[in-house]
Amino acid sequence: MDMGLSEIQQMLKNSAREFLAQECPLTLVRELESDAQGFTEDLWRQVSALGWTGIPFPEQYGGTGGSFLDLAVLIEEMGRALLPAPYFATVVLGGLTVLDAGNDDQKRDLLTGVCAGTVRLTLALTEPSATTEAWGVATTASAAGDGYVISGTKLFVPDAHAADTIIVAARTMPAGDNPEQGITLFLAPSNAAGLSVEQISSIGNDRLCEVRLDNVTVGAGAVLGAVGEGWPVIERALARATAAHCIQMVGGAEAVLDMTIEYVKQRTQFGRPVGSFQAVQHHCANMATDVEGARHIAYQAAWAIAEGQSARREVAMAKAWCSGAYQRVCSLGHQCHGAIGFTMEHNLQLYTRRAKVQELSYGGVHDHKEAALQEIEAA
Repeated sequence: MDMGLSEIQQMLKNSAREFLAQECPLTLVRELESDAQGFTEDLWRQVSALGWTGIPFPEQYGGTGGSFLDLAVLIEEMGRALLPAPYFATVVLGGLTVLDAGNDDQKRDLLTGVCAGTVRLTLALTEPSATTEAWGVATTASAAGDGYVISGTKLFVPDAHAADTIIVAARTMPAGDNPEQGITLFLAPSNAAGLSVEQISSIGNDRLCEVRLDNVTVGAGAVLGAVGEGWPVIERALARATAAHCIQMVGGAEAVLDMTIEYVKQRTQFGRPVGSFQAVQHHCANMATDVEGARHIAYQAAWAIAEGQSARREVAMAKAWCSGAYQRVCSLGHQCHGAIGFTMEHNLQLYTRRAKVQELSYGGVHDHKEAALQEIEAA
């Protein structure tokens, strides 16, 4: 794998950092934490106008035909800026899943809107069991006439309150001995009768939602992919989502590192900058090591996905490492900042709170260590 960015990727990275620094400062992030929607339509229009929502989609739908690796470069900058927008839900969770499993009509209708910024999507998988494994899917979809009736509850659905269409995983047949069989994906309009969305309070203020489906009726054309064969599609979606989370964590960790280095250069104690003390220098060196290590392993996972590989081992290793690395970077950042870093008035806590959410999203450290071990043993 070539760790260097192409000329186009470097241009994308530079332009994204410049735009986000100007249009999405941390003052805006703070302001939107208390906003019911969590993002502004104006910023979303700007993001769409830049073509960011179309990066991984073919030109026939209005996209730019980029790869998942191109998308990763942009997502890292979003993680650095803590972009408050339903980009991850719409593009990574929703759009790429439709591109993966949708028929021609579904791709034309939804992806054209995603690329234009007029359609927002998300994926509803997790339920009260809080697992991303197949056995946790208990929502049911029963055949009724020429369609289906869906009932169940989904939790921790990103930006469902802002989505136009929610991709819902439901069982069209009992699990039996193999829980991966009988799961089907459906495209459910967010305004469908019987579908309700309520935001869940979280430490990261990251707009996770509870989606309730009470006898929601959808037509046969709402099936995404083949009936009863949705789990392989979900596995690929989870791999992309997990890798994207790792890339976001890299961006956030780098921001914390830069913030800390700037602080220890300016903060004086005992007549000298605290950055001149060896213990603080060691903290910063350990933070830098974690950031670069996380970047390497996260981009390895993104590259494997972009190359069409299964990437199970790479993604599991990346999530296991990046989750811990981001936590360590934030912890050392707090030690270097001292008491001020723990106050809500300081920007460091914005990253620390999101680091905890991202650590737990799509499987914790121990889950992915176990998954990596299984892949290594099977090799």
